[in-house]
Amino acid sequence: MFFDDEDYTTENEERLVQSTKGEYDVEENVLRPKTLDAYVGQSKVKENLTVYMNAAKKRGEVLEHVLLYGAPGLGKTTLAHIIAGQMGGQLKMTSAPAIERSGDLAAILTNLNEGDVLFIDEIHRLNHSVEEILYSAMEDYALDIIVGKGPSARNIRFSLKKFTLIGATTRAGMISNPLRDRFGITCRLEMYTPDELKEIVTRSARTLGIAIDDEAATEISKRSRGTPRIANRLLKRVRDFSTVSGSASITLKDARFALGRMEIDELGLDEVDRNLLKSMIVKFDGKPVGLETLAATINEDAGTIEDVYEPYLLQLGFIARTPRGRVILKGGYEHMGYTPTASQSEQITLFDKKGE
Repeated sequence: MFFDDEDYTTENEERLVQSTKGEYDVEENVLRPKTLDAYVGQSKVKENLTVYMNAAKKRGEVLEHVLLYGAPGLGKTTLAHIIAGQMGGQLKMTSAPAIERSGDLAAILTNLNEGDVLFIDEIHRLNHSVEEILYSAMEDYALDIIVGKGPSARNIRFSLKKFTLIGATTRAGMISNPLRDRFGITCRLEMYTPDELKEIVTRSARTLGIAIDDEAATEISKRSRGTPRIANRLLKRVRDFSTVSGSASITLKDARFALGRMEIDELGLDEVDRNLLKSMIVKFDGKPVGLETLAATINEDAGTIEDVYEPYLLQLGFIARTPRGRVILKGGYEHMGYTPTASQSEQITLFDKKGE
């Protein structure tokens, strides 16, 4: 198997193991399961949603408002599609940053039909004036508009058709209490196990018409950072290498070669992750470092580090968040091939004891 550098390059590419949506995800809608039975993983969430939806349908009511939270790429949008389909309503999708004024939200709400589902992604980013409009819409299915100013101002209430709001967020702690309290159903999505991801990879390969060996599917799932979106993205990129090499199906050798070329290691860490860990070891001597300082050091946005890189590194036990800053732990040293110095070992012992 041979590739020229012109055939495939990873320079200046979008990060393959990021869990946010990117240009590689154009086929994502094709891969979405249409029912809860076909949805892999999140068993507790599925069981509870099945009860809530069946109960609502028996009562002839719309489903209560749903808040879905968890790391990017775990299937929040897919669940919204499934809920809308199983409740028999149309899904209307938007994101909080796109709703700049209260009038934008009013236009969306007044165009909803009975039983429709409104999905607002990144709902923690709603601005305050827009959020206040949402309160009466969620509680009373009504829209309160203030007309005029000063003593002559008056409130006009418009009735809305009953709908279900599904809010999705990666940062549930940033949602205000008044908004959070208006969601009748709250679901936390967990990271996926390698076995669940293998099932997703195998299903996606079948949907896309890709022949893949069982061992290759296992290898891709192990490097997918517990996230279905990343698993599907890696599958499609491994397919590209396999196609160029002329393989009839993706083998374990193909998968390892492709993932190696994309600089994704056996735990799913890429060059950005390794650069972050190396900076904490070499530049900061394993001592606690502030988020903003770390971001400036590796030339990344602090919010991106917090939302995209850190969750998986925290899950692996490679780093810890402390009041004094981020600190690298024993697992991080071992993965990067470093032996902690005496002072670094002291830091590790200190923070490992605090985590017990």
